[in-house]
Amino acid sequence: MTVYVDDVRHAFGRMVMCHLWADTLDELLAMVDAIGVQRKWIQGHPTLSFGKHRHASWVHFDISLGKKDLALRQGAVLTDRYGPVEHCARLDIASGVPMRVARGEKHLDAIAKARAIDRRAAV
Repeated sequence: MTVYVDDVRHAFGRMVMCHLWADTLDELLAMVDAIGVQRKWIQGHPTLSFGKHRHASWVHFDISLGKKDLALRQGAVLTDRYGPVEHCARLDIASGVPMRVARGEKHLDAIAKARAIDRRAAV
């Protein structure tokens, strides 16, 4: 099981934010406790999230770059900007529900193509 952070940079006021998520809720909450992020900022959880944050498409935290550094020091795995989509696709595939499996496979294929384009552009 793993905790992940991505390499996106979203402006939020004077801060720059990225995403933190995990394979399990327990791992995610243990990480935010370890890096000093309040649990109330969880997004996408049906009971732990509040207000508009409850409707996020996946369970995660938006964290500052400083907290990202702490998470990496605590063992989080750095992913690219496609990491969250890949994570959700793998959850869909693992569900075993045919419609979700098909959607997950479609997303993984799209991610592979997008990463290939990014690699070619970086050369």
